Amino acid sequence: MDRNDIAGHFEKQAQACDRMGSPFTARLCRLLPDLLEADTQTGRRVLEWPGDPRGDALALRLCGGLHGLVLSGHDTVLAAAYPPNAVSETALRQAVANAIAGHDDRLCTNLDSAPQTNEIGRSAMLLPGFLAIARETGLPLDLHEIGSSAGLNLLFDRFHYRYGDAAWGEGSASVQLAPEVRGGAPVLEGALHVAGRRGSDIAPIDVSLPDERLRLTSYVWADQTARLERLAAAIGLAAHEPYQLEREDAAIFVERALAGRRSDAVFVLFHSIMWQYLPVPTRQRIAAALAVAGAAGGAPIAWLRMEPGSANEPYALVQLTLWPEGTTRDLARCDFHGRWIEWLADL
Repeated sequence: MDRNDIAGHFEKQAQACDRMGSPFTARLCRLLPDLLEADTQTGRRVLEWPGDPRGDALALRLCGGLHGLVLSGHDTVLAAAYPPNAVSETALRQAVANAIAGHDDRLCTNLDSAPQTNEIGRSAMLLPGFLAIARETGLPLDLHEIGSSAGLNLLFDRFHYRYGDAAWGEGSASVQLAPEVRGGAPVLEGALHVAGRRGSDIAPIDVSLPDERLRLTSYVWADQTARLERLAAAIGLAAHEPYQLEREDAAIFVERALAGRRSDAVFVLFHSIMWQYLPVPTRQRIAAALAVAGAAGGAPIAWLRMEPGSANEPYALVQLTLWPEGTTRDLARCDFHGRWIEWLADL
């Protein structure tokens, strides 16, 4: 890995940020490579990164660390160069350079952690799938999420949604989601009841702890006010809504949960924009465990996921596999952060 490779990774992340509506984070990603030098721990570690920068979301790790300095109040000079303030390229460059030099230990340590976005907007991409599961099985949903982060999307049925002229959920809900609808609107018919809420993550975030809330918020891009507001509302909701969140390998969690699954509810495994971070053997174990349990009979099993269709496609694909049939259907194309949805299925 050389400087050109690292610069190329940061540029690709900048392009992704441009596409996803964060010009400030794109700007940050483009200036950072020139500010990384071997005379700081942070610079050395990034420039000598031993893994895959894209797979490890290296640029976003560093951006999250810088945003954390702003949110925590540890660097008021950097905060003055961050949104909503508009500053020159020179001023931003100087503020970031000073932050790297002045908070080197903290920023270097922050690189240990993969980004934890827990994007609430993704619930609006998954809701129609949950409703389809409820309609087709006629059973309550026993929810199991992998890559849960803070587990906030386990509370999806407590949010309010609007898809064009159609709406679902309590109108007074603190979390309000209204994605752009492209093409036909998703089907929102039928009752939905949640029988259980459990999530797992190898590094779960406990939003009852101030430092953990700060870490989670730091990975939301600084110029995306609506995302920050949604996250804050969901964190407030989580204080009053019980759910289980476990620190566990995803495959072990799924296997253990399937072994003890309920007979009076449909077992639902769901996840969003995390599959790429799992080792291939872990993915294989999860898929095999679901297929074996689904073929064995008993209560239905559903696998709902929102993941990139391929590395080259600028959108995610929402897919549903439902057992005992084991048939997989493409439900929707959507934005990675839940800004828009294009419904594909006839459900």
